[in-house]
Amino acid sequence: MSDKKKILIIQNINEAGPKLLTNHPDYEFEIIENINDPNLKEKIIDCDGVSLRTAKLTAEIIGYGKKIKIISRHGVGYDNIDLNICKEKKITVAITATANAVAVAEHVMFMLLSISKRKSMYDDSVKTGKFNERNKLPKTIEIWNKNILIAGFGRIGQCLIKRCLGFEMNVFVYDPFISAEKIESFGGKKVDDLSEAVKTMDAISLHIPLNDKTKNMINLDLLKTMKKNCIIINAARGGIINESDLDKALNDDLIFGAGLDVFEIEPPEINNPLLKNDKVFLSPHTAAFTEECMIRMGKETIQNIIDFFDKKLEQSKTIKL
Repeated sequence: MSDKKKILIIQNINEAGPKLLTNHPDYEFEIIENINDPNLKEKIIDCDGVSLRTAKLTAEIIGYGKKIKIISRHGVGYDNIDLNICKEKKITVAITATANAVAVAEHVMFMLLSISKRKSMYDDSVKTGKFNERNKLPKTIEIWNKNILIAGFGRIGQCLIKRCLGFEMNVFVYDPFISAEKIESFGGKKVDDLSEAVKTMDAISLHIPLNDKTKNMINLDLLKTMKKNCIIINAARGGIINESDLDKALNDDLIFGAGLDVFEIEPPEINNPLLKNDKVFLSPHTAAFTEECMIRMGKETIQNIIDFFDKKLEQSKTIKL
């Protein structure tokens, strides 16, 4: 019997990750793409560690893993892992805390600029031979000197504020766990009351986890209080914004536009009204899908596993259970 620790890579990641294990004397690994429950239960039985992308690890599946010591998420979210059983079995849950911040922050700026400059409409007008009708097009809006609220000031929020300040925006931050002094050191201003803060914002970007407190946090009542030129962007987790309420707010011109990289149900159902709403800019949960970020995430996912067994894993990369 091999003394090597077995790592199960559930759904392939950038090759830079598995390469860390290929010639490592202490590890062997297997990559699987079949993520149905029976296969996961079979493959997880003799694993010491797991690399996980989007597959769901329920309590039942994790229960089959008699040897598991660590689950390393390829990303920063962990709502696809049953944390209760991880706590019960003393399984460490790690995230790629440093890999995707730049990519997601850039994606938010891409969405903000695309919406404010009506990218799809203006691009389409040229490609469909309507260049001379440009004076009939609705005008775009500037983001210079506009107020933006960053909700959640972790690594992504801290990357985003730098880019917003580069466009000379006025940045406000909502995060109950971050001090005013730290936010001010980045050039932002702390706000304590989200419901009050949104009333004066021209843009809002969400970077908070999905939990019982944040589910449907952005609802019709809150949307009604926002400025008509407000743009709201969610590159965090689906379910924080009530999608039917958002659709109504857009149709009733309560806000200017929205950008969504995440959805309550993924992929979104074909009858989701937002799929046909011209005022929302959508991407398929790909904010972190840059070539550079995929390399970083692949490496960090596997390095977290190695560091865990070497007793070198940083606490900032683990989830408090």
